Amino acid sequence: MADEPLGERWSGKERRESVVDRRLGLDRRRGPGRRRTDERKSAEEGEMSSEQFEFLMAIDEYKSRNAKPFPTWTEVLEVIKALGYRKVAEPKSLEQFKKEAKDRKKEKQPQAVK
Repeated sequence: MADEPLGERWSGKERRESVVDRRLGLDRRRGPGRRRTDERKSAEEGEMSSEQFEFLMAIDEYKSRNAKPFPTWTEVLEVIKALGYRKVAEPKSLEQFKKEAKDRKKEKQPQAVK
């Protein structure tokens, strides 16, 4: 193997050709053609609500204080409760919750003036 020229070690397509150009804004993990949800897109673009930002900062603080890069779901629930959240309403389906959140978001957007 040490006697072989470097070019003969690699077979098939050149590795650099398969790498996605970062300047295009494509995410290799997401893959082509996969759409992000509105919530995920707004979070990635820096458009978070104050509630989302507060939760994110609380999780970051928990991770740094406990030296845990990936908290368990039980630990996430502890952080949520520490922020003051309590279960006070009847559960809803996730689809119903998303629809209501989307409707609230539309109500907050300013209407175009004609």
